[in-house]
Amino acid sequence: MVPLASGAVLTCLLASCAGKPAALRVEVSPGTAVADGHSTVRISIAAEDERTLRADGLQVTASEAGRSQSPSVRPAGDILEVLYAVGINPGRVTIQVSGAHVLPAGAALETTLQTSDSFSDGMPDFARLDTVTARQAFRRWFTMLAERQAVVAPADRAPEINDCAALLRYAYREALRRHDAAWAAAAHVAEPGGDDIGKYEYPRTPLGANIFRVRTGGFRADDLNDGAFAEFADARTLVARNAYLVSRDVRNALPGDLLFFHQPEQRSPFHSMVYVGRSHFGAEQDVLVYHTGEDNGRSGEMRRVTLDELQHHPDRRWRPLPNNPDFAGVFRWNILREAY
Repeated sequence: MVPLASGAVLTCLLASCAGKPAALRVEVSPGTAVADGHSTVRISIAAEDERTLRADGLQVTASEAGRSQSPSVRPAGDILEVLYAVGINPGRVTIQVSGAHVLPAGAALETTLQTSDSFSDGMPDFARLDTVTARQAFRRWFTMLAERQAVVAPADRAPEINDCAALLRYAYREALRRHDAAWAAAAHVAEPGGDDIGKYEYPRTPLGANIFRVRTGGFRADDLNDGAFAEFADARTLVARNAYLVSRDVRNALPGDLLFFHQPEQRSPFHSMVYVGRSHFGAEQDVLVYHTGEDNGRSGEMRRVTLDELQHHPDRRWRPLPNNPDFAGVFRWNILREAY
């Protein structure tokens, strides 16, 4: 879905433009839809007096909560046909049509909350990234933002990152934003590049800022308001409620996956690392990044290591190997689950 700066523009050349403005008939079919982020409805535009409409000078704007979309347009006999892809925020979508030689006209579409949870993991399907391009965009932004914290000067890092969970929350949240110039300035990222996930942009979703699942159980509509989701989640909750086990073999990891360790004897027994894969910042081997967290009153630090270095770590507890009981495995975010 491509956001608009000032509305979609269609062109319309009437067979006779010299006469009075044409009244338009705008119809939406169906008139209701589930706000799932990918379903489409058909918008037909025709002249009441049956004059032929073509592309030239007609402005069409489709607006809903938090976004506008540029609909695809195609001729369909004597009318124009617009395929509008709904977003994920339920409510009214207004369709406005105007232009030279026509009278302004409009229509409306009502969308309802998508309440399904196809994997019964507590994550609503509207939040899942259900196309290859959306998942790739998330992985690219998530890994770049996480790795960047390890290569920039401490003064340029996100101030909130003080442990491994904070790194995950930051990179996850920021990967879901719209990465425009204003975002780049606020995030101190010099040259943002690459497509966004497209399906939605944080925090303009039914979840708002509370994007992390913090309670067990499948998703219910009431979860949006009863504390099942929050802005904050610790490392254990992030992995247990917001991700799923892929493998205990790190060779099955994809960029953006998490390596999780559980060491009961430690003061902070749960620890996570981000598998970046191919570095965004010049490293020649696959890399992982993590924050060490506070240690005996001393603030921790960001680290970037190669997979080979980690597999040969002098302390066996930190080796991501299947025979290491402290290594819980490779986990993947629930929003990246496929084939539902």
